[in-house]
Amino acid sequence: MSQSNNAPDARALRDSLGMFATGITVVTARAPDGTPIGLTVNSFNSVSLDPALIVWSLARHLPSADLFVNCEYYAINVLAHDQQHLSQRFATRDIDKFAGLNCRDGLGGAPLLDGCSAWFECRNTTRHEGGDHVLFLSEVVRHDRNPHDPLIYFGGQYRRLAP
Repeated sequence: MSQSNNAPDARALRDSLGMFATGITVVTARAPDGTPIGLTVNSFNSVSLDPALIVWSLARHLPSADLFVNCEYYAINVLAHDQQHLSQRFATRDIDKFAGLNCRDGLGGAPLLDGCSAWFECRNTTRHEGGDHVLFLSEVVRHDRNPHDPLIYFGGQYRRLAP
């Protein structure tokens, strides 16, 4: 591993982190003007059952970072195995990510995407600076699930659970 100033090489670190399989989520909310916003996130994790808390992180340089930092509620949409197209859509900048999508409004108007494996509607309670990211530690207010297998990301590729 190449290092400078005792810090790991960013590409090598990313490759190593990619060896941890994650689910793929789309985090959604409403901007102050009512516009739906969303982005693909795989840095989602449970923290506590009592109280019900989750954590996720967002790069501070992204144009929507301030909108998520300042929203009251957001939704975590856990993508199902057949929703790779949504992961790619919400990872793309400068497009209408919600055009033609079926969604319903969750708390605070946060869009809940149809067909997901699970949904978590969260109150945006605590944020912390973490390097080049903002960490969101938030209360789960409502949740639901479907019996769909999740979309998995591992080693830089989308994967499915084996039967």
